[in-house]
Amino acid sequence: MNKPREEKKGKKDWVGNNKAVYTTLGASSHALEDRQEIDYYATSPVAINHLLRFHQPTKVWEPSAGELHLVDAMREVGIDVYATDIIERGRKLDKVMDFMLADKWDGDIVMNPPYKFALQHINKALSIIGDGQKVFAFLKIQFLEGKARKKFFELYPPKEVLIFSFRVPCFKNGRFDLYDSSAIAYAWFVWEKGFCGDPIIKWI
Repeated sequence: MNKPREEKKGKKDWVGNNKAVYTTLGASSHALEDRQEIDYYATSPVAINHLLRFHQPTKVWEPSAGELHLVDAMREVGIDVYATDIIERGRKLDKVMDFMLADKWDGDIVMNPPYKFALQHINKALSIIGDGQKVFAFLKIQFLEGKARKKFFELYPPKEVLIFSFRVPCFKNGRFDLYDSSAIAYAWFVWEKGFCGDPIIKWI
């Protein structure tokens, strides 16, 4: 597998340098140490099972892999997955790295990014893939809200939003034994690099 390249600090991406991107999107810059302090929420593999009803990627990068819950589910059906995260949480990753320093990736990206920095992670993901490749982001439905995100959606609209008609559980700190339900509604947001148009809404 071709591993993603990491960019040098200060190198500009497809919408300008990182500081400019965050300012444009109405988000403050965030350091490596800040992101390491974010609460970790593991996603139930059921989320991937339902995504695969609509899309069948063959090669993906999961940059917020956690304890590989989504990665394992994808690998079980034959998807070639490159798994990274900013820290290692008991399961062996392909690499421990800061996704925001990635330079290029030849494939699709599947992620459940830290919600506080989701916009930056999606922006980064779109900047490092090629035309026609996709970003699949598992996010709260309220990600559709907000003035900064509205500006982003106008420039880079998702091609599809796949809304769960039931609540998918996410497990704080990966504790599947303590949490068996969720009060939060989620959706898969699907971007295709180069797409310009109105999103299609579907229900899972």
